[in-house]
Amino acid sequence: MNSHASIWANGRRNVALLALWGAAAAFVVYVFVTGGYLIAVLHFAAIYVIFVTGLNIFMGYTGQVSFGHNAFAAISGYTSAVLTTRYSIEPMAAASLGLAGALTCALLVGYPTLRLRGHYLAMATLAIGLIAYEVAVQWGSVTQGYMGISGIPPLGIGRWTVTSDRALLVLLVAIAALGVLASAGIRRSRLGRALVAIAGSEDAARALGIDVARYKLIAFLISAFYAGLAGSLFVHAVGFVSPEVYGLHMVVLAFTMLYVGGIGTVTGAALGALIVSLLPETFRTFSDYQDLAYGAVLIVILIYAPGGLAALPTLWSSRRKEGA
Repeated sequence: MNSHASIWANGRRNVALLALWGAAAAFVVYVFVTGGYLIAVLHFAAIYVIFVTGLNIFMGYTGQVSFGHNAFAAISGYTSAVLTTRYSIEPMAAASLGLAGALTCALLVGYPTLRLRGHYLAMATLAIGLIAYEVAVQWGSVTQGYMGISGIPPLGIGRWTVTSDRALLVLLVAIAALGVLASAGIRRSRLGRALVAIAGSEDAARALGIDVARYKLIAFLISAFYAGLAGSLFVHAVGFVSPEVYGLHMVVLAFTMLYVGGIGTVTGAALGALIVSLLPETFRTFSDYQDLAYGAVLIVILIYAPGGLAALPTLWSSRRKEGA
């Protein structure tokens, strides 16, 4: 009976998650058909899905803390912006070079930094993000400082460019979906199991023969790749970049999305990015009380769904079992 009950509970959880994602997909289709301002909001949401999904691999799967992934987004984004506007390099080639630069930086700073633990690691990664921000502000001859870089061309190869908002939405959603699927594949792989073991206990993982330092660096590099991809996509989607784009606000927003969606879950990062991106638009009618309503909803979500929205079906199922 217990096995049948467990199967039934898992089935209900899967149905609830499918219904949730079905509603999200239906909303994306609705916005695609009707157009308007919400398309730009979904552009933003899809880019953050990519960024937060990568952050989840390092923080959720591996159990580490990083306040500095905005640095890798900035390196990649500014590289794309400078190469395309100043040297007329094709956007795809510039984005590839930006990703290479972000990964190189992640390797150089990750190797020594990841030997730290807990709040020491958090402070070290925060310093990386702050350094990247200051470089973007002070290196005016390249980054144009607070003035920013405008006229960044859209994504494309040769004559084929993504010029319409709908085409850009399809491209960004497709890239975000591939990123989530890749994250799911990592979670189920040997690498993913090693990362989860490290999150549980580094000492226990080391006793099982897992090279903790190596796997932490791999997770760091993968998450940096996601961050760099998001950084380059942003500048080509918006056509403009300035230091504020990759400031501390980006870190706070990404953390909010990660915890609202469900840290450590495969789809939680994507769900959190979508919800947190749409909430300000939902409460826009409240005018002066918009921020208050937005903050109140976030607090309610974190109180009643401490594991994130992706964990709600499991929470409901366990409470029903306790009530029974």
